[in-house]
Amino acid sequence: MNFQEPISGVLERIARALERLAPHPAARPDFSRAGAFLFHSDTGAFEPVPTVNCVPLPLLKGVDRNRDILFSNTERFARGLPANNALLWGARGMGKSSLVKAVHAAIHARHPALKLIEIHREDIAALPRVLAQARATPADRFLLFCDDLSFEAVDNSYKSLKAVLEGGIEGRPANVLLYATSNRRHLMPREMVENEASTAINPAEAVEEKVSLSDRFGLWIGFHNCSQDDYLAMVRGYADHYELKSADIDVDREALEWAATRGSRSGRVAWQFIQDLAGRLEKTL
Repeated sequence: MNFQEPISGVLERIARALERLAPHPAARPDFSRAGAFLFHSDTGAFEPVPTVNCVPLPLLKGVDRNRDILFSNTERFARGLPANNALLWGARGMGKSSLVKAVHAAIHARHPALKLIEIHREDIAALPRVLAQARATPADRFLLFCDDLSFEAVDNSYKSLKAVLEGGIEGRPANVLLYATSNRRHLMPREMVENEASTAINPAEAVEEKVSLSDRFGLWIGFHNCSQDDYLAMVRGYADHYELKSADIDVDREALEWAATRGSRSGRVAWQFIQDLAGRLEKTL
């Protein structure tokens, strides 16, 4: 260090060095680039998704009532009308996340301002940053989508989500809805709730604190294990759509055998069978 250098010059050099080390703020996202985005909490960036991995809405069989409820809620929101946050909960593989993506795709075709933003469960704490960007873009409507949302005993991030959904001074922007999927109706394992009830000074208050998170979702849409008829309807719908036919293959019989080897019937199992069938018939999906 040059000890003859004025202190002001030293401070100026230190300030410039700190500026170079400081992270640059994320650029304002351009939501006109796509209809769907992935949010990255480490950089604050919204990555455009040119083609969303989803199936056409008419191909989702066995969930007609759930489809109609979510579609109506989403369409109202896209039109600027009041709508509810939605929690899609229940059996694995029954099309919860597929329904969210399919509904968005169907409505986005008519309302391009409706954007889908996927945020990972691990990034829930960064939701305020997402809301700030959405609030700054009032011309667009945003569906924040968190797939497979749940919380464990040592995880307190659910409190942040509660504040985002309904609390806080600013509240949730009018152009934002949150859609979440979970295998758990209350987003937390049963043993976690029971443990809170058994160890708390006031068990009722402890349980209420844990389960009240799911109450912040105005829509609870339940998915249950499908019947054999619903499962076969799913398989036939896919097979007809993709023209997977062969005189040598009994699709119903093979689909039931496929489900038996998996020990379950669901939309996911039906799709896995269709992928195998398409491969054997040398067809693309």
